[in-house]
Amino acid sequence: MSNHKRAFLKWAGGKYRLTPEINKHLPPKPAQGACFVEPFVGAGSVFLNTDYDRYLLADINPDLINLFNIVKQDVEHYIQQTKSLFHAPNANSTEFYYARRQEFNQSQDKFRRAVLFLYLNRFGFNGLCRYNQKREYNVPFGAYKTHYFPEQELRFFSEKAQRAEFICADFEEVFNLLEQKPDNYIVYCDPPYVPLQQESNFTNYAGGGFSLTQQERLASYAKQAQAKNIPVLISNHDTAFTRSIYKGAKIKKIQVQRSISQKGDARIKVDELFALFA
Repeated sequence: MSNHKRAFLKWAGGKYRLTPEINKHLPPKPAQGACFVEPFVGAGSVFLNTDYDRYLLADINPDLINLFNIVKQDVEHYIQQTKSLFHAPNANSTEFYYARRQEFNQSQDKFRRAVLFLYLNRFGFNGLCRYNQKREYNVPFGAYKTHYFPEQELRFFSEKAQRAEFICADFEEVFNLLEQKPDNYIVYCDPPYVPLQQESNFTNYAGGGFSLTQQERLASYAKQAQAKNIPVLISNHDTAFTRSIYKGAKIKKIQVQRSISQKGDARIKVDELFALFA
């Protein structure tokens, strides 16, 4: 893809490298203009590398949606405040990181939390976004040598976000909303992937707290949307389970390079699929 745009967040499971392939499999845009919907927006790579009149972008993480709305509303003030945090004398130290993490977990100020979220994302480990049972952010310090401040990416995101509505909602709420407010929707779903092997150590990470029952419900919502002329594209691992729940969809298999070590130095090819309900 020409002029391929990166998200300003580091994000485990992000779709930056796959966006050209995703664009190939999205259904054609309607002549009257379309509203592109993502119930699992994540860092927003697909949003940034598509071109629709309107966007409805959702995620169940309130910190992520708060961040996106603040960047949309006042990117210059946000850049000023966040850049000063990145360039603080001890920004890349264990003590500074854990102090900011504690501040984030205690703060009720939406703007300050958005500033801290990007710092923690860039200085924390491996683009993870993780919370404990008390809903406290608990990603450890990343100990990276250098840190890029994504100023250009923030400005591009903010400009494009003027066409978008960001909401904190789960996929069921999103599909119900589409039924209540008819429009020329095109839906792309990037749920936490089905584990490749149920008994592997990778299961908990790959599942992301997203159960097989929820995978089945998502497929059911996609089929219901298709029956109402709303096309839905879903990406997932290519397994016997996903093939069974996506029965009736147009399936396209692809192979994707995947890091399998914490350091990212071991890579394998993994079978994934696109399921198009249209």
